[in-house]
Amino acid sequence: MFIDKVIITLSAGKGGNGVVAWRREKFIPKGGPSGGNGGNGGSVILKADEQLFSLDAFRNRRILHAENGLPGGGNLQQGRGGRNLTLNIPCGTLVKDAHTKEILFDFTEKGQELLICTGGRGGKGNNCFKSSTNQAPNICTLGTPGQTKEIELELKLIADVGFIGIPNAGKSTLLSQMSKIAVKIGAYPFTTLHPNLSYIQFDDFSRVFIADIPGIIQNAHENKGLGLAFLRHVERTSVLLYVVDASGFEERDPIQDFETLKNELKTYREDLMEKPFVVALNKVDIEGADEHIEHFRKTYPFPKDTLFEISALTGAGLEELIEAMRTKAQANGKRY
Repeated sequence: MFIDKVIITLSAGKGGNGVVAWRREKFIPKGGPSGGNGGNGGSVILKADEQLFSLDAFRNRRILHAENGLPGGGNLQQGRGGRNLTLNIPCGTLVKDAHTKEILFDFTEKGQELLICTGGRGGKGNNCFKSSTNQAPNICTLGTPGQTKEIELELKLIADVGFIGIPNAGKSTLLSQMSKIAVKIGAYPFTTLHPNLSYIQFDDFSRVFIADIPGIIQNAHENKGLGLAFLRHVERTSVLLYVVDASGFEERDPIQDFETLKNELKTYREDLMEKPFVVALNKVDIEGADEHIEHFRKTYPFPKDTLFEISALTGAGLEELIEAMRTKAQANGKRY
């Protein structure tokens, strides 16, 4: 199950208590206070990890806390500080206050860190209260509680190329052909129920990260179909790849499908129309596709580096499409 939004409660560790203790040693006629301070509580830190692509790690972990500091001891012994809790999250994760929805941080680059909850301070032992007028203080202080926050993590995938298409347009088949990963493929709509992530590696060891966004239908911006659950993943892709079924199967019109896709993205966020894009007319191996392709080309006279005729099933035309994706991705800023 793909998790891209979760609410969790984070608690930093409590500071250890200070103690009251007295120095008692042989041959020393007068003792004195020797209570040590408690250790500080551990803090909670969020860190962006480029190897993660979902929030699955938090599926069954909704309450997390760092280690408490240990109390002080006699002979001025300082309590050990609590260990910090570092939580790795995917690049592209928004951190929000769960109640106010205020954005606390946006993780867009690998290695970024956020101190989200600070550990409590350790209490003071009675040795800290010794003075010229109070040689035998009999007091100490307790450690303070660590910070607690309820936050919402919302993942918006950061990919070089995002696949956009009507259900059953062949996006999953295309992804499997390009990246050789196993994805669920079926001759029925909505076989993809969550984004699939992979990458294409080239001879120079450069990579293009690709995301297959689940099928978008009319009124997806109103949360129809899979709706808003995955439209937000389109926001951070550098390049959009419109996968259009050119076969005319079940009397579908490729032009109408393309307009539906553009309209849903525009209605969701108008600035998505400014992203560079590529159009792949898929299923050209099916009889009758030629007529639809000709009509599409007349309606949209896109340049050669934007419009491609492919068959995800047979692999026809994929080399040229992949090279165009690579060129546009590198020209418009790769993820990392």
